[in-house]
Formats: sequence, structure tokens, C-alpha cells
Amino acid sequence: MEDTAIFAGGCFWCMVKPFDTIPGINKVVSGYTGGHVANPTYEQVASHTTGHTEAVKIFFDPDVISYDQLVEIYWHQTDPTDAMGQFQDRGDNYRPVIFVKNKQQRKIAEASKKALAESEQFDSPIVTQIEDAKPFYPAEEEHQEFYKKNPLRYQMEEMGGRETFIKKNWQKNK
Repeated sequence: MEDTAIFAGGCFWCMVKPFDTIPGINKVVSGYTGGHVANPTYEQVASHTTGHTEAVKIFFDPDVISYDQLVEIYWHQTDPTDAMGQFQDRGDNYRPVIFVKNKQQRKIAEASKKALAESEQFDSPIVTQIEDAKPFYPAEEEHQEFYKKNPLRYQMEEMGGRETFIKKNWQKNK
């Protein structure tokens, strides 16, 4: 049986690859969620007028990989202390959010956030939000699997601070 998870951690282009290559994950879809406009376009979301956040919806096999494991992978792709975007991506449409679809996901996400805060790995508070899942709208086709379709542009995005931050703050925990 397939399950789903939705995570926002800055530009959705940079959130696909870390999940896309892991056993048990069947599909990763870039899209928009949390806003007040149905079926928004990339341009509408980028205008900061729809309330949407760029996110990825992950379709996974819970018999192979757990939601707990997905949340852990998520943390390692983000700066959980930056509420105003991620790395070079600034604004509310890039804010870090774990969108939960039920009480079980909320319990796991909240426990994981609490454990991260208590670990004192970061000097600043953990500000990643945990919110109820809202309708998820897949992004346009050119935004799907962006790292495969546009490897040079993807590499430039990664060099905007994400890659350096991950190496500095997360690699030691692997």
C-alpha cells in the first residue's frame, strides 16, 4: 500500500533528488500547497500573492521506508532555523514546512522536531512549521525532475548555499 508525505524546504527543484534515489520511494512530485488559489501557476506562486509554498509530494511504500525516516531525510536537506526561506530562496513560498495529513504524521513530525531542538545541534531555535496538509497542486511539467532535465541550472541552485550548509551541519550525523 502506498502512502504520501509533503515537505517544503525552499525551491522544490532542490528537494526532489534527495528523495528520488531512495529505495521505497516510488515518485516525487514538485508542486504547490498551502495557498488560497486553485491550480496556481509557477508565475502566480512566484509573485507571492497566492499564499502557496513550493513543496514536494512523496509517494512511498511504508513497508520499505517509514514516515519517520522520510522526516529525518527532510531535516538533512534544510536549514530548520530559517523561517523566511531556504538559502538563496527568500520569501514565504520557500518557507520550511512539514505538511501532515493525519494525527500519526503530526505525532512523528512533532517528536522529530522536538528531538532536533533538544539535540542543541543548532544555536538558533528550530522554526520549521508543522501544518495540516492542504490541497497539493503538481507544478508544470518543466519543473518535474528538474535535476535530471537541467543539471547545470540545478547545480547552480545547489551552490546557492544549500550544499555548503548540508556539508557543514548534517554530514557529521550520517
